[in-house]
This record gives sequence, C-alpha cells and structure tokens, in this order.
Amino acid sequence: MSRALVLTILLAGLVVVGTSGSTAWAAQLDARINPNNESSPFKMNYQKTVFIEYPNGGNLFDILQGKEWTISGTADSSNPGVQELMAELNQGIIEDGSHARISDLNVAYDFHLKARNINTSVDYRVIIEGTLTDYVITDDGQRSLVDLGWRGLSTDKPITIDGVEINIPINILRDQEPEAYAILAGTEADTVLDKHLINADFILEQPLTNWHFLFDPTGINVDAGTFGLSEDIAGFVVSSWTMGESSIREGRQVERVFEAQVSSDQTYFVRSVQSSDQGNLYTIGFGSLDMLDGVEIAGVTATPPEGYATTSTGDFPIFIVYGMAGMAAIAGIAFFFVSNRALKNEKVGQQGIDPSNLVGYQTSSSSGGYQTNRGEAQLRGDSDYQQTRSVYEGESSSQQAPPPQQEPASNQEEAACGCAASAEMGSECDCEMQGSCLCDATCKCNADICKEQVRSMS
Repeated sequence: MSRALVLTILLAGLVVVGTSGSTAWAAQLDARINPNNESSPFKMNYQKTVFIEYPNGGNLFDILQGKEWTISGTADSSNPGVQELMAELNQGIIEDGSHARISDLNVAYDFHLKARNINTSVDYRVIIEGTLTDYVITDDGQRSLVDLGWRGLSTDKPITIDGVEINIPINILRDQEPEAYAILAGTEADTVLDKHLINADFILEQPLTNWHFLFDPTGINVDAGTFGLSEDIAGFVVSSWTMGESSIREGRQVERVFEAQVSSDQTYFVRSVQSSDQGNLYTIGFGSLDMLDGVEIAGVTATPPEGYATTSTGDFPIFIVYGMAGMAAIAGIAFFFVSNRALKNEKVGQQGIDPSNLVGYQTSSSSGGYQTNRGEAQLRGDSDYQQTRSVYEGESSSQQAPPPQQEPASNQEEAACGCAASAEMGSECDCEMQGSCLCDATCKCNADICKEQVRSMS
C-alpha cells in the first residue's frame, strides 16, 4: 500500500471522527469588539424553515390550501418583550460563566407561511442587534483580557413582542392557524415544533481554538471604516475568528433536519430544516486565546509579539509555509535534473532499419522504367518481391517478350564461366546480388536464380 493511500485513509478517518459528534443549529453571529471602548456592537441571526407535508391530502390540506401570509415587525429596548428577551439572554450569559452584559437590544422578526399542493412551508427569522459591555476583564495599558464566553446567546422561554410569540415555532401556528394547530398539537410534531428558535448554543460549544484565526496588520487602513474608529485604533491590527466551514477542525457542517410523523385522518409529516451555524468575531488588536475560570478569553495587544508569524489557528508558523515552498522548489529542480539526464542518455545515430537486414533487387528494365546501378532494397525474409515489384514490370510481363539476341559464343562462355567462377570461389553470385540472372542458357552457376533462368531458356 502506497504512502499516499495511507495518508488519504488517515485523513478520511479524521474527517469522520471530527464530524461524528457535530451538530448544526441555526445561528449566525457577527461581533466586533474594541477593548479600548466600553461597548461594542454585535448581531445575531436565527432562522429555520418548517415543512408540513400532506402527500395524501386530508384535513390539513383543506385547512391550509391556498393560504399565504407574512408577519413581521421590529422593536427596540423600550418594548417590554425586548426587555424580557434581553434579561433572558443576560441570564444565560451569567450561567455560561461570562461577565459581559447586553446593555441595548433591537429585535426584528419575520415569519412567512406559504401553502402548496403537497406541503406548507413556514419560514422563521429573528434578528437581534445590540450593544455589549463589561467584556474587558483587565487592562494594564499594554494588554487587555477580553471575555469571549458570552457568545452563546440563547433562551428557551417564550418571548412575545407586540402580541407575536417569536421563539417557539408552534406558537405562531397556534395564534395564526388554530385549526392546523389543533391537529398537530400534542402529537409527535411537538418534538419538532417545540424546539426554540433563539439558540446559539453550538457557537459557544465550538471552542475558539477550532475557529479559523487570522490577523490583519493593515486593518488600521482597510477595516477602520467598519468600526467607525479610524483615529482611535491607529497603530492596531485586527484579529478575526470565523467558524462555519467544513474542516478537520470543526467537522462537516451541514443542515440539520428534524422529522416527525403525525397520524390523524391522514398521515402527515412535519420537518424542520436549520442551516449550519456561522460566526465572525473580530477584535481590535492582536488576540491570543486562553482560558480563565473555564471561560474562553483573548489577551489583546496593540501589535503581535515579536517574531510571531501565524496565519491560522493552531500556531501554524510562517516558516512551515516557506519550508513547503522550498520543498516544492527542490522537487522541481530534481525533476528537471532527472529529465536532463534522461535526455543525455538517449541514443543518437541510426534509429531506423539495420542495413544488414536489407537485400538488393534489380530495378525495372522495362519500357518506361528507370534503371540505375543502385537497385532497390527489401527486408530479408519479408514478403515476396513480386508483391511490391514495379508497375512497369507488371506491364511488361503481360506483353510477349522479344526473342533473345544471340551473342557470340565467347561472350556467353565468359558470362557463364564468370558465374561459375564466383560459385567455385565460395563467394556470393552476382546474379544473387542483383535479384536476376545475368547469364544465358549455358550458365553453370549453382545459384537458384540462375538455375531457374537456365530452365526457362532450355
């Protein structure tokens, strides 16, 4: 088994182990903390969608058919419902061990129901925006300890704002669709519809050491406008922690689905879908994570420590990045070295047919042919020469050959004796070399081609 295969299996195993205990809720956090100020803004978005499915029709289909409505509104901290929500969130922060507080809060909610032929969907969305205070634990002028344990902003209590209950999904059906509520209430659907919407527990449960960390030394120029504090933060960097991406650190982030089956006049299905959690947490200055009495904190300084060069959570030093780049460069050099060496070792010179495997044949002597003393060549042991002979020879063979001219006896004897002499010397016959007999019927040569010529002339 190759090393690459082993590493692949190990990596897949880490992903599976990392994702086995992961949960995905429905909260998105965005907060920007300035330890030099007494307060900083934050925003939390909670959302989910509930589907009521009636594939076989039934009473729910009759009740909800063709319906579509939206309930939305906003409220600030002067609203009793918002004050109740702020008190609940602060109580949860205390229970989590944090000393931070929410001093101001605005709430926006939007619920939308739309009925279709086979199901009805209800979209729930609640957005809270507020001000966070008391998050600085200590500040000695050079380093501030910032409390980050407040981020699990959750409550399981009903919250009513201007007559609209915004936290328990089934309550909106109770208030707006009482007939549908009567069918679903007290059934297995409660396990889905009773799950509170304002829930950011997983954002707190996911340790900040698993979040992706970056710091921007140019943040004083790039991000200053987003904080509205361009003069106050001069000389500081911006640190950021983000979560919600699928990774080995956090596990695989997917939508979470809850389902229940309701048996009534027909079989109905209730299903809720919640998007994965996301978080974006920023601090002015360079933040180093730590724990204090079980609460996650960040030690924030104006600049990063001397010699510190990191790009992500897990103390991933910059020299490792440079080392990886150096290894890639070495691998490239080795590749070119091996390639160049292979080119030098490559054979040069004759790369075609070995001349020793060629045999000569006489070229066409017929009318229209072109004959030289160089002849033609063909591979030894290859197909018969008659298959590749000149087209002119084919034409001449179809015509009657002219009667042979009689040569003087002295010339005939010389030709015959010449071939015979070659055979007696044990050398290759000239006729064999030329591919045709050059002698007459008196030839005494032992070459097969001469023997055939003598027989044909006898």
